[in-house]
Amino acid sequence: MLVRKNLLQWSLVVLPLLSAAQPTQLITSARPNADRSADSAGRSASEHQFIDGKATESAADATESQEAINILPLFGERAKTAAQVDYEVHFLNDCDQNFTSREEASKFFADRGWDYITDGQLDTAAYRFNLAWLLNHNNVDAYWGLGVVCYQKEKLPDAIRMLKRGLTVADSNVVLMTDLATVQIKHYQAKQQKDDLSEAEQHLLKAVAISPRSADSYQKLSLVNYMKGDYNKAWDYLHQARSLDLSAIDLTFLNDLLARHPDPKGVFK
Repeated sequence: MLVRKNLLQWSLVVLPLLSAAQPTQLITSARPNADRSADSAGRSASEHQFIDGKATESAADATESQEAINILPLFGERAKTAAQVDYEVHFLNDCDQNFTSREEASKFFADRGWDYITDGQLDTAAYRFNLAWLLNHNNVDAYWGLGVVCYQKEKLPDAIRMLKRGLTVADSNVVLMTDLATVQIKHYQAKQQKDDLSEAEQHLLKAVAISPRSADSYQKLSLVNYMKGDYNKAWDYLHQARSLDLSAIDLTFLNDLLARHPDPKGVFK
């Protein structure tokens, strides 16, 4: 996961403006594209053989409700029917025959999931991330990708749940922590549940403790303190973000903060 892209560059569906100070960037999510192996890229065209081929024959009588389950995060985490179990057995066997490991197969389907997010095909992306999870429960991209899909569908509680699951397998991933905090801030704006803001702050504090040069995390900490009414601390964090990466500063938020409280350092007027 060396390559990361701002989700706004992927035509992110921005949620309705809920306050003047918006956490406008759901930062970054892993989309392992540049480091994708040539072998994996070469399999892209044959992706559907694992989904539409032999395994599908055993599920030919799948109902529309089954198709709906396929795009629920982690298949809805519900009891499986006999047809589902049969499908999964065939799918896993096919992958075992075509990949060197289930970890490799899981990465392949997660890569496809990010591709479909880029194309705006969110349901197809969700299914690919579910398959990635089926192959490897420790693949953080499976949870992360499902979180992004839920976010773009404006299902914030599900997005938070999936990103939290991702942190259980990658608990020092600073970018994921900041993504989770960003979604929690948005959810706080929508529902005014103080736990969301408190948890977001804790994730961001952990993020900067692990990576003191994470400008985006400092920017989000500034926003959290703005929402708490602690404008001096909001300015402190904003200046830390500025010192690391001026481009991390949200200009709309900067103007909102200036309107509430002048810059103690006099840098911004």
